[in-house]
Order: sequence, then structure tokens, then C-alpha cells
Amino acid sequence: MDPHLLRTYVTVARLSSFSEAARELGYTQSAVSQHIAALEQDLGATLLTRRPVAPTAAGGRLLEHAEPLLLRLDAARADVARTAAAPAHGLTLAAAPTALGPRILAALPAAGVTLRVTARDVVPAAVATGTADIGLTDGLVAPSDPLRLPDVAPLITRGVGEEPVCVLLPDTHPLSRRTGLRLGDLADARWIDAPDTALPLAHLRAANGGHGFRCALRYEGTDVSVLTALAAVGHGLVLLPRPAATGVPGTVAVPIAHPRVVHRTELVCAGAPGGAAADFLDLLVRAASRS
Repeated sequence: MDPHLLRTYVTVARLSSFSEAARELGYTQSAVSQHIAALEQDLGATLLTRRPVAPTAAGGRLLEHAEPLLLRLDAARADVARTAAAPAHGLTLAAAPTALGPRILAALPAAGVTLRVTARDVVPAAVATGTADIGLTDGLVAPSDPLRLPDVAPLITRGVGEEPVCVLLPDTHPLSRRTGLRLGDLADARWIDAPDTALPLAHLRAANGGHGFRCALRYEGTDVSVLTALAAVGHGLVLLPRPAATGVPGTVAVPIAHPRVVHRTELVCAGAPGGAAADFLDLLVRAASRS
């Protein structure tokens, strides 16, 4: 299957327009139509309806395969380029918002760093495709368990920290005076769904046997201060690593006592890190060993 045709198809399906896809890809509209026709002939199936432009059932199945395949191709290209290129002097770091605790920030080099705060699921893909030199991602796991990352490419991971997790409550909440809470007792509470910032509700459901934790408000952003402000005024509860949950005006951070879970941060890289990335990793490992 020609990856150029596949990329054209994914772009048309995403934009629902042949002309918009042609503009984005730098092709003529006729060339885009030819690409789609050639791919449909190769697969022996109609992939798109034309009015409106939308994937058919067969086209929808192809999309499920196409995006991971194209990501793998981009990752392969980036991997070869990294191997052939001269060592970089700077450092581009992609990081999930709550992976950037005080210890992590203190370990950043004094100069030459580009920091991209992004959704945690985007971090492995950014490293695989070379848009970031290294990444920091996080999640909710049992102590010492590794994170389960998307299978986007062969990546190396290294645990660089584990923190207790806390429920952030308004200071007027009936449970705000507790010294610890059972996660299962909060399954029927109102929660803020902030998958790119807080520990995702899907992780909480998994830790609670797969049920509960309904969404009262969804926050699609990466600003932790906005999320904690929403929790402070009562829009719902959020689960955060202790450093992010403490010291928020109008709130109380109550630790989770059961089950035994932690906020784990892992460094992600596409190969053995060198230069500034290796120095940064060394600082993180030494800081983790002292904590």
C-alpha cells in the first residue's frame, strides 16, 4: 500500500474535503482525487462517499489502521535521521502537565531547552517522530509498576519519580477534614474529566474495578491552575499528584489511602540519550535516588 496515497486519504477523511486536503498537502484537487481513486482500486473498495465527503464502512476500518501505520513510518524516518545526524546541542522536551513537578523543573538545563507541555498521550508520538528529543509522561499505577504507553514505536522508558496522589476538594466539602480517603468511596461523586491534565477518569475506573467516576465537567486543556480553580469552586473533584494538589487556595488535598496507587513519571526516549538529554536524565535519576 502506497503510504503517499494513505496519507492523502487520512487527510481527506479528517478534513471532509478534497479541496481542503489539496490545500493542506500542496497538491491540486485533481491529484488528490487521483490518489483516492488509486487507493480504492488497490483495495477493491469504496473508501469515501463524495457528497458529503465521509468514510464508508470500509474506509472507517482503514482509518483505524492508517494513522498508526503512518505514525510508525514517521517514527522510522526520525529514527534514521537521529542516527545519521550530528549530536544536538539543545534539548526539546515534550511533557505532560503533571509530569513537571518541582524536582523535574529544577533538573532542567539552565539554557538551550524548549519545553512543550502537551497531552500525555501525545508525548510518546512526539518522541517517536522526532519532534521532541525526550519526553516525560505520567499516570496512576501501583507502586513500582511501569506505565502502559501507546505502542507507537520501540521506545526506551525510565522511571524518574513516584509521588502520592490526592483528591482535591473545596475546603467546604464534607470530606475535607479527612486524613485519607478510599477511592471507591468517591466513585459516585461529581468529577472533572481532564484527561490531558489530571489523572484520567479511565485510570480511576480501572483502579476501582471498571465502574463509577462520572463526569460533571470536561476540561480540554493543559493548564493545571485552571483545573484546580475549577475544583476550588465546586465543579467536581480531581485526582492529582501531591505537589500539584497542595497549596491551592480554597481547597484541601486529601491523600488516597486505598488502593495503594502512586503518580508515576517516566522519561521516554527513542534510543540511548546523549548530550543534554543524557545530562538531564542523570540529574533526574540522582534526584530520584535522594527522594
